[in-house]
Amino acid sequence: MGVVGRCGGVPLDRPFAVPGRAGCGIRVTSRRAVLGAGALSLVLCACGAASRQPVAGPDAAGEPAAVTVDVSPGGCGRGWASGRAGVRTFAVRNTAAGPVEARLQEARTGAVLGEVEGVAPGTARQLTARIGAGTYTFVCLPDDGDPGTGPVVRVTGRGVSGPAVVPVTRGELIPAALAYQRWAGRELRGVDGAVRRLRDEVDAGRWERARAAWLVAHLRYLRLGAAYGAFGDLGEAVDRTAAGLPAGLRDPRFTGFHRVEHGLWHGERGPALRAAAHRLAADVRALRDDWGVRGARMDPAELGRRAHEVVEDALLRDLTDRTDHGSGTSLAAARARLDGARRALAPLRPLLRARHIDTTALDRRLDRARHTLDRHHRGAGWTPLARLGRADREAVDARFGDLAERLASVAAVCDVRRVP
Repeated sequence: MGVVGRCGGVPLDRPFAVPGRAGCGIRVTSRRAVLGAGALSLVLCACGAASRQPVAGPDAAGEPAAVTVDVSPGGCGRGWASGRAGVRTFAVRNTAAGPVEARLQEARTGAVLGEVEGVAPGTARQLTARIGAGTYTFVCLPDDGDPGTGPVVRVTGRGVSGPAVVPVTRGELIPAALAYQRWAGRELRGVDGAVRRLRDEVDAGRWERARAAWLVAHLRYLRLGAAYGAFGDLGEAVDRTAAGLPAGLRDPRFTGFHRVEHGLWHGERGPALRAAAHRLAADVRALRDDWGVRGARMDPAELGRRAHEVVEDALLRDLTDRTDHGSGTSLAAARARLDGARRALAPLRPLLRARHIDTTALDRRLDRARHTLDRHHRGAGWTPLARLGRADREAVDARFGDLAERLASVAAVCDVRRVP
């Protein structure tokens, strides 16, 4: 049910559950969780099948409570011929043999007011939107078939439509992705230099300096979060943890930053630690060289999604201490990921502002999360996550949870949609 105004009875200015295809449940990583942020509060959600829900009578203007609209390829938009402005509910019915995605959009601009995904054959699902005077149409996109566009419907009366977003094209995302790739290439050279300094400190047995060098290098790497999806196996070798490895900490596949971290903070001083530091330096150098050759393979459509996923990684990995191997720097890692999310957003800002996305509100939330973490940074050290009091821990979790929810909006806006 694409909703403008409320979703399942939840006001859009409050946190809400973002459902997957099967029903209502919390899923902030949904591919199209939200289609806007700040002033734009168009929520794309699917909360049950309309055909199984009781339907109320007509409203005060005589409009039916729900209009049944066919979204099968042979009859896209059939069933809706006219209407009056206001909040309208459509029972989106699929009579085709396969799943269909359907969108309600402005006929003139193509701006999307709401959409439902994966409407199964023989079922109907609700789509609710606030529509103003103007012309509208349904677009039907079967999973295995060509898209179709329904008839143009004129809506009369007073009032304006709810928030709507013009879909992003791959062509619009390419310049943003190229700008990010160039920045990532420069940063990888910096990571390479920082890791070589770490290797040299380990070789010289200067353990305190090695710990400091490890933190500098690791945080610089984490700021590259939006590029992780393009790093492949080299990225796994550089930043994997011991989780899931058959031999755990002793597994030969346990390499990278966290292998060196474990040795530095657990008193390891032998040749195995030096070998791990040299392996890390070699892998980062290979990653830097590989990016220079193949960096352009980064999918432009990933950039908006990665800004959200970087913050989600902080929630799932750093703020649970799952990635800590002795340094107690989980809060520093979460702080670096914030910088990475901000960097991923930078080339997307013109595109988002053109769609009336309040990037200033996103910046405020990034700043709040940063300030919350910075209170636990003293000199060169960070408070270990396990030592945070309950109130401080709740404040950190709340900031990152809210930010992840808001950045899901960016991911949804930047999701490249099929067009008729």
